[in-house]
Amino acid sequence: MNNQLLLLIFFLILGNLSLAQDSESVYMMSNEKKKKEEKLEGFESGDYQKMNPLAPAKAAFYSAVLPGLGQAYNKRYWKIPLVYAAIGSTAYAYVNNNKVYHKFRDAFKSRRMGFTTDPYYDLNDSGIVIGQPDVSDSSLQTAQERAQEARDFSLVLTIGMYALNIIDANVDAHLKQFNVNEDLSLDYHPDLIINPVTNTPVLGLTVNLTY
Repeated sequence: MNNQLLLLIFFLILGNLSLAQDSESVYMMSNEKKKKEEKLEGFESGDYQKMNPLAPAKAAFYSAVLPGLGQAYNKRYWKIPLVYAAIGSTAYAYVNNNKVYHKFRDAFKSRRMGFTTDPYYDLNDSGIVIGQPDVSDSSLQTAQERAQEARDFSLVLTIGMYALNIIDANVDAHLKQFNVNEDLSLDYHPDLIINPVTNTPVLGLTVNLTY
């Protein structure tokens, strides 16, 4: 009698646990369905930002036409001074190095033609030059070549900063359209993954992004 009573109590408890689990599953499914319906209503009412596939191309085009305009299109106004500082500094270095290059180049060409009137022949303007000039022809040629290398490098940097301005506007426009609302969740847990080469299990990490 006691064994039958204990068995009956056991089955009653088991049934209650099963019923509770079913109720919890139904509640979770209902809650998830409700969230999806609310999200759908949010999209229909315009609460969520709609995707604009042309936005990245527009931002890149605007930055190509005028540096910083793509950042303004993306409403990243704080980036505009950075864009002009980067492009302006490299452009200034190019202009300055180009002036130095032409200055050494003109002096070297003047020497090759036999003139002694360049500013490097007599640096102190003393009018007295004994033997060799203050800056030799070979030194002028070396200075010219170094100034040319610095000018070309500054030009490459300027083009790079201009291209980076376009890439930044394009990428920023892409990232702005990602859904970053509160419904996003990240789930990760360790998992055994079979290596396709060695056919052996390897400990890995499974990551699920739900929204």
